This record gives sequence, structure tokens and C-alpha cells, in this order.
Amino acid sequence: MFEPVLLKNIDMPDGHLLSAYEAGGGYQALAKALREHTPDELINLVKESNLRGRGGAGFPTGMKWSFVPKQTGKPKYLCCNADEGEPGTFKDRIIMERDPHQLIEGLAISAYAIGAKTAYVYIRGEYVTAIRRLEQAIAEAHERGYLGGNILGSDFEFDVHIHCGAGAYICGEETAMLDSLEGKRAQPRLKPPFPAVEGLYASPTVINNVETLACVPHIVMRGAKWFRDIGPDRSPGPKLYCLSGQVRKPGLYELPMGIPLRELVEDHAGGALPGRKIKAVIPGGVSAPVIPESGLEVGMDFDSLAAAGSMLGSAGVIVIDDSTCMVQVATRIVEFFHHESCGKCTPCREGLDWAVKVLRRVEAGQGEPGDLEQLDALCKGIFGNTFCALGDGAAMGLRAALKHFHDEFVAHIEERRCPFH
Repeated sequence: MFEPVLLKNIDMPDGHLLSAYEAGGGYQALAKALREHTPDELINLVKESNLRGRGGAGFPTGMKWSFVPKQTGKPKYLCCNADEGEPGTFKDRIIMERDPHQLIEGLAISAYAIGAKTAYVYIRGEYVTAIRRLEQAIAEAHERGYLGGNILGSDFEFDVHIHCGAGAYICGEETAMLDSLEGKRAQPRLKPPFPAVEGLYASPTVINNVETLACVPHIVMRGAKWFRDIGPDRSPGPKLYCLSGQVRKPGLYELPMGIPLRELVEDHAGGALPGRKIKAVIPGGVSAPVIPESGLEVGMDFDSLAAAGSMLGSAGVIVIDDSTCMVQVATRIVEFFHHESCGKCTPCREGLDWAVKVLRRVEAGQGEPGDLEQLDALCKGIFGNTFCALGDGAAMGLRAALKHFHDEFVAHIEERRCPFH
């Protein structure tokens, strides 16, 4: 029986308060890290755990930390990407609303490991409750000596600041987020240099996701082996899965990494709605290519989903049943990416605009022969030719819809109408 660790406090009435967090062992990991580990030892511990980033890319966290130069005349920064703009994703919001001290403790340990004195939490501006809870938690942590100077009697000095975003999806991309923090227009930067060497204010910067940072205290307390023993070797640990869409029991589930997608959807989330059948599932937010019902045996981890032609992404699992038009789904997804494109890259800016026009025409029953070939050509022109992964996500999602549900697109064109509506 799997025992949740990241979500163990979320059902407590006052789980967001410091008193509740301390009662469950909160901040003992920070004390242990400061008392028993050097920064390099902490980096090696996280490397040994094989914690991979939970924000979407899945990059090894300890390796990212190790890229920060040891000797530099510049300050080092830690940034928490809490923008969470990926449709279908709400895991970070739940942590920040109901257990914000878990994030703060993770920030403090991570900052100690990389030598940072300052962290910025870049949070989605619509997350009003999460912002208030974080502000309250930061004040409580200061009062108790978990933030500020001489933390827990050590020479470690650290503080956390909150920066509210203005609703731009592109700020989920780490370098666009850094530009926004600096007061600039949020657009992806050309890499290299990478943020670990030249990030915020041209200084060494580590950027981690909320869920990633929340894992750190548990690794410190329980050890790297405990973490590696959960799930597959290459993608271990507990994982938060966001279930939404046409499913009986939507919600946030903490389960081992690598759980079969079918088990997640049918056993834990209750399967399709009464009288319906599952048609497809988007496994990792709308950036992740859709998987048809026949492919639901795939494991929910980075490598298994990549081998199946999709990706884990943010683990925003969106269930689609047989009443849904996949042409409509593809159109809405590409419309979203077109709207959220920063416009910096010509393939993304112009290609998505063109794709939206073609998709709307097909969906309205006004498609023409050659439209599907044109959409495929647009995907080829966008994929791999942009500064960031926004264009890639749109192209991969559209390609998967065209591949797995080609007959529906053809029917719209041949019948001059939507067969579903």
C-alpha cells in the first residue's frame, strides 16, 4: 500500500499553518541538512536519488544543481517556477494552498545546497489563495527562525520573495520567466548560456518546479534509496497526477512514478462517465500528444511515455470519452498555443496562426482536399525550429491527433460537417 508523502497534510483543516507542519515533522529535514550535510553532500544525495524535475522536462535535479559554478563573484539565485499555466495541471496550486511550508523547506534546503541566499517564487497571478497562504507561511517561517539570518543557529542566511505573474503561459519557460522577473517582456532566451551559469540578473541561477522542491525534504529525511525504490530506476519517486476531463473521479492523486495509465484512469479515477467509453487520454497537459484508448497500458514515467510517442510533462491527465470530436479537441489546443505564443519565432507565430485557420475551417465543415497534408507540413515547419518548446508542444499535439484520429478529420472534410455535433 503506497503511503502519500507530498499530500499527507492536504486534508488537514489547518495544514497550511506552521503549527500543523511542525507537528508532522516539518523543518526537521532543514535542521538535518544544516547539521549533517555540506552543500556538496546534499547535491550528491539528490543526484543519488535520481530526482528528475517535475515541471515537464524531467532533467535530473542534482545534476542541474551541480552546474552552478563554485567560485563566482556574483550572487547565486534560486527560482521556483510556480506559474503552472499548462491546461489540465493543478498540483502545484494544491501544495501552495494547503501545505506551503513543504515548499519553503524545500527551497531552503535547495538554496543551502547551491549557495544561494535569495529565492524568488514566480507564481501564477490568478492563484490568489496560494499567494496569500505563501505570504503567511513566509512570515511564520521568519518568526520561527527558518528564514532570515543565522537559520537554526547556523551561518546560513536565506530569504524568499514572491513575484506574481500576469497570466502569460510563456512564463512557464524558464528563461522567459527570468526576463519577466527582471521586468522585461517575457520571451525565451537563446541558450547557451544556460541559467545555471548566467540566469537572473546575469548571475548563476537554478530554476525548479514546486513539486520538485517539495520532494527535497523527504529525500533528506528518508534517504536516496527510499526515493529510488519507488517506481522505475530511471524515473523514481512519488508523483502527483492531475486527473480531469470526462472521468468519474477527477482530482489530484499521489502514486508511484510509472503506474500504468490505464490503472490510473480506470482504477483510481473510476473510469469513463456512465454510458460512455474512454476514447483517448492526454497524459501530461495539452503539450503532451494524445494517447488512444488502445495505448493506455503505458507507464506514467518519462521514458515509457517518450517511447510511446508522448511525454509525462506536468502529469495533467485529461480523459476524453467517445462523445468528443477530436477535430474540436485539436482545434482548441492549437488555438490555445497560438494565443499564448510570445511571437518571437516566425515558425511559431506564423505557423500556428495558419494552422488555426485551417483547423477552424475543417471543424466547421468547410475543409478542402489537401488541408490535412497542409497541417502536416505546418507541423514539420514548426517542430524543432523555435526558441522554446511551445511550438513543439503544439506541433506534437496536432500530429498525434492527425495520426490516431485521421478518420475523423477525413469525415469532416468529406461529409462537410462534424459527425459528432
